[in-house]
Amino acid sequence: MKNSIQNSEKQEKVIVKKIKSIGIEAIIDCFLKSFKNYFLEIPTDVNYYKQRWKSAKVDFNLSYGMFDDGRLIGFIINAVDERNGTKIAFNTGTGVLPEYRGKRIVKSIYDYAIPDLKINGITKCSLEVITDNIKAIRSYKSIGFEICKTFECYKGDINLTTSEKVELNKENHSTFDWDNLPNQDLYSWDFHSKIIKNGDYSYYQIIKDNFPESYFVINPKNGYLAQFEVLKENKGNWNRLFNGIKKISETIRVINIDKRLSKKIEFVNSIGLLNTINQYEMEMEL
Repeated sequence: MKNSIQNSEKQEKVIVKKIKSIGIEAIIDCFLKSFKNYFLEIPTDVNYYKQRWKSAKVDFNLSYGMFDDGRLIGFIINAVDERNGTKIAFNTGTGVLPEYRGKRIVKSIYDYAIPDLKINGITKCSLEVITDNIKAIRSYKSIGFEICKTFECYKGDINLTTSEKVELNKENHSTFDWDNLPNQDLYSWDFHSKIIKNGDYSYYQIIKDNFPESYFVINPKNGYLAQFEVLKENKGNWNRLFNGIKKISETIRVINIDKRLSKKIEFVNSIGLLNTINQYEMEMEL
């Protein structure tokens, strides 16, 4: 009887609730422990996550965790924003401590979260997952997520055979006509125009014959290339665009190019960048 009572008490201590009431340091600590030995090396700087989550519009009032006796053991961190009239909760981070895996904790958290998200006007959930992470993909599919996009990621030095001079104009977020720039719906959450305006990015146009023919958005400190597009498709435009990018940073990281953008991917491959990982975007209507 005593053991039965102890087991019952133990079960009551394992609960799912919002993580708004716990400190961000505890969340980041659980995050880093959950992603130890992940598919790729992740940053460990606490300030990096504070800034990234702020830029991505993370809402800790609509983010959730499972707790065992008060200890955070698993989490779903949601960023919330409206896109094309739809209020979306984007899962910018899911993790479970290694010793608690295999217990369907992510499903339990979503079982708790979905009714609360609906009450708060969320009509769609989305997330990104590495294509090689088969277990996670199966888990998300069992919850109700479906694959909607495939992204490719690259990094490396820009290797161009031409060194054509380019006219490079520095701009700012507000001078870009985002509604009329190409492929905006094909960018992932972190590189959407609504998100990058919150980050440490610089904005440039390539000018040819007094008109902009392409643009790019880059973090010059780390070479993260958030957006880049040619406004008219031809190889000369792509060459001048990447000559302009090379002036700002010779080494770049390009995260999440939609696989449907074949000309963009073809050129990125032609300049010697390495395809590091690929990701799916998955979504679920609520």
